[in-house]
Amino acid sequence: MIAAVCVLFLVGISAYGQQGDVAFGVSTIIAPSASTDANGNVFPSLTGGAYPVFSGDVIFFKHQLGFGGDVAWKGSRGSFQGFPYRPIFYDFNAVWVAPGAKHVTPELAAGIGAESVRFYQNFITCGFTSCTNYTSSNHFMAHFGAGLRLYVKGNFFVRPEAHLYLVHNNVEFSSGRATRLGLSIGYTFRPPQ
Repeated sequence: MIAAVCVLFLVGISAYGQQGDVAFGVSTIIAPSASTDANGNVFPSLTGGAYPVFSGDVIFFKHQLGFGGDVAWKGSRGSFQGFPYRPIFYDFNAVWVAPGAKHVTPELAAGIGAESVRFYQNFITCGFTSCTNYTSSNHFMAHFGAGLRLYVKGNFFVRPEAHLYLVHNNVEFSSGRATRLGLSIGYTFRPPQ
């Protein structure tokens, strides 16, 4: 998936007048607290942990509208009813970059993606093409995000950001709503002015 984003990024910035951005950051998740159902089953919260993030976009329409994507995963494993797990969020978005001051650029994103929760096991399962030590539970999700690019030197920026994930049928956790807050460091590739 990261390779696909990189290919789209490189193809997109090859035309004059477009710009592309790549960034790496660290975030955390805030979600409703753990809950217990009438049968005593505990549903943990997605809250907490460090989430490394890779993101990229291509802005092609009047330097304001484009598309992008990001992937965020929990850096450490959590425990779900005795099984270690790791949530991974990935999404593809329409991106709008507001015309701003030279060193400050607001951005908004909205799109779709998926939450993939990997439940790790003590044994390896092999398929046709690979072997894994986990089972995945995948859920469709909607994504909304906002960030503020603060250009600190040339085309390098620091971006505080907030993302809302609305995960469909997220039965493993206490809620289908999760908010990711973080900070990314990135670079904008743009034609000479």
